[in-house]
Parts: sequence; structure tokens; C-alpha cells
Amino acid sequence: MARHIVARTSDIPPGGNKVFGVEGRDIVVFHVNGEFFALLNRCPHEGAPLAKAACVARLTSPEPGVYERSRVGELLRCPWHGWEFDMRSGQSWFDPKRVKVRSYPVAVESGEELQKGPYVAETFPVHVEDNYVIVEV
Repeated sequence: MARHIVARTSDIPPGGNKVFGVEGRDIVVFHVNGEFFALLNRCPHEGAPLAKAACVARLTSPEPGVYERSRVGELLRCPWHGWEFDMRSGQSWFDPKRVKVRSYPVAVESGEELQKGPYVAETFPVHVEDNYVIVEV
């Protein structure tokens, strides 16, 4: 799996998302609770864009009348038909063994940690003296 630099962390605000074209696929990256998650931007049901999905919480009830919210913002609700998916794994909640959204690993690295590519352009020293830019060749 090739690594692709898609954005600076500041390009995706907390609670927001952004779609990127990577190798012919639309991949949506979500910024939730200080973490980033990447999913194919397509609901497996009928292809709705998951970038338009509601980011909701997991709601459980240990007993009647008592509700507990957890994982706030980490569950996606498809904008067309309400199918729900786990943002961390892409698994659906209604049929986790058969229905899943493709998810991708995400890493946040500083520019200094990124591996240099194999191609390097030749560079030349540049100096500014008075009002003239001088290139050394």
C-alpha cells in the first residue's frame, strides 16, 4: 500500500471532513476527537457520499429509561438511508459480517519525518545582494 500525503492537519478542522482523490478513489478523511479516520466516500448500500453523513454517538441502554452516550462523533449515519457505520473500522452496525465501508490507515507525521522521494531536482545557491538576486551555477 503506497502512502499519500493528502493534507495538513489544519486543512481538516475538528469535527469536519475533507474528500481527496487518491488513485482514482474518493477518500474522505474525518477529524474526530483529535484523531483522523479515512474511509471510502461511498456507502455500500447505494453509493451515497459519506462526507455528507451525520457523525453521531453510540447510544446504549443498560436498563429501561437509562441511556449512555459513548464514542461521540465516531459513528456515521448515511445521508440517504440512515445506515450506520463505525468510523474506526468501517463495519456496519446492522450487519457487521456482510456490510462494511472500506477504511484506510491514517498517520499524522511532521514534514521532517516524511520520507524523501527518489527524485531530487538539482538546486543552486541563491543570494540577495542589494536589489539583485544572484544564482550560483
